[in-house]
Amino acid sequence: MPHLIPTPLEPAALMEQINKAPELASLRSINSALGDLLKVEMGVTSQIAEIIRRDPSLTARLLRLVNSALFGLTQPINGIEEAVFYLGLRQIRQLALATPVIEDLHGLAKGLDEDLWDKLWQHSLASAILTREILALVGSEYSDEMDYILGLLHNIGEIVIASLFPKHFAAILKRQAEEKGPLYLYERDILGWDHAQVGAYYLKRHGLAEELIEATAFQLEPELGGAYKKSAAAVQVADALTRATGLLGLETTAILDQTEWTKLSGWKILFGENEEDYPLVVASLKYSLERLPTLLKGML
Repeated sequence: MPHLIPTPLEPAALMEQINKAPELASLRSINSALGDLLKVEMGVTSQIAEIIRRDPSLTARLLRLVNSALFGLTQPINGIEEAVFYLGLRQIRQLALATPVIEDLHGLAKGLDEDLWDKLWQHSLASAILTREILALVGSEYSDEMDYILGLLHNIGEIVIASLFPKHFAAILKRQAEEKGPLYLYERDILGWDHAQVGAYYLKRHGLAEELIEATAFQLEPELGGAYKKSAAAVQVADALTRATGLLGLETTAILDQTEWTKLSGWKILFGENEEDYPLVVASLKYSLERLPTLLKGML
């Protein structure tokens, strides 16, 4: 019996189904800017440590990160207050943000086996780190962790598709395995929307910031991102750089050649058209890529 490919859905049917997805508490908390951790000063390490102790998952990730090769410590650190001293408040905010989001979305991702889940979240965490560094490189500084959130959630649509449209998702992965093309092409053909569209609608339903919604929606074509095209561009470039390290997520091909990075529309939005300026940018980004595996090992 031939394998039947599901029929693509109309936008109204897609939205109706996405509306049935559970709202995740960790996403709602993003708009509160990480709550308690943003209210304390870095100097009050005991106060920060007390907040962290309330969350066993965060505690475990914190200690794993500070004892990773990234910090090169000769003696292991077992105390939270000492870990806070070494990491700094911004790194702790990243962990505080990522930990509940990862756990919530893991629960949502019923259509993903553990291997695919691991690949997706390694890619997402790496993209979050690189999105922040790319935006800092072009002088865009954030105090509310939005630069990190943009990369962390850029592929949330893939999880929503796997959860809510499992037959379409299976057909998408099957076609991708056969043809080795970009995932979004098969999503559009088989489902009707790609993961950027699905993710943006899902985030909008959660009432999240317009910048996050628009950057997610236009990550594949950042030149269409209007007021938020720089944010969408940073996500596009971070995604490509992450794939260059072998952290492909659900994709099957890496973008290894740096000349391919500079052809991205997002690259030109961020770094301009003058190719004489590119070598310095590429060198800075390569340094970030070299640090990435060690940093991820501590966070995952």
